Amino acid sequence: MAGIACIARPSPITLRSMKARRAGCCRSIKSTGEEGSTGATPKLIKLAVSGVTEILRVLSPMKDDSLESASDDEKDGVSASSVDDVVMILTADYEKAYFVTGVFTSAIYAEDCIFEDPTIRFRGKGLYERNLKLLVPFFDHPSIILHNIQKGDDETYILARWKLRTYLKLPWRPLISIDGKTVYELDDNFVMIRHAESWNVSALEAIGQIFTPSFGRPND
Repeated sequence: MAGIACIARPSPITLRSMKARRAGCCRSIKSTGEEGSTGATPKLIKLAVSGVTEILRVLSPMKDDSLESASDDEKDGVSASSVDDVVMILTADYEKAYFVTGVFTSAIYAEDCIFEDPTIRFRGKGLYERNLKLLVPFFDHPSIILHNIQKGDDETYILARWKLRTYLKLPWRPLISIDGKTVYELDDNFVMIRHAESWNVSALEAIGQIFTPSFGRPND
């Protein structure tokens, strides 16, 4: 979801040199289930994402210099020496509801990590941090439920399945409800090089939720 707040123009992705089995495995994982398309983002969706971005930038109470994550000391104090370590760290981040709080362990991500969802693709964990922080003030009664998380058979990726539900603090108070999965792709040093989301709704349907009024009371 952080892609919705992306303020950089998406650019073609050039992946690091990777083993063929790793690429094939992740393509297989991404193509399973009923989650949204992983193809090129339609121009209409790009325009809609740009429009939402401008709305959030104008309405956001946060300043650029406040869009920060954990301290440098906290970042430097975390490292992973195995896939199991990464699973443990990610599980802890889900317990902190990182999708809706913006608090996550950035040390396990490469600086040029690729982030993608059905609406957009971009590179850089700094931009991802900024996007999350831009979105956080707009969440109303948010929740993120981790259904399961597991490492791949060849230990080159981790797969998490989750459910996101939140109202947005916009005048028409839309409800965002998405079931999704995230593939976390790792390099040989167990550092995240790709964070790829897929959803049970299409990109167009996800954008449509943002513009659909919902005036009911939160159901906690």
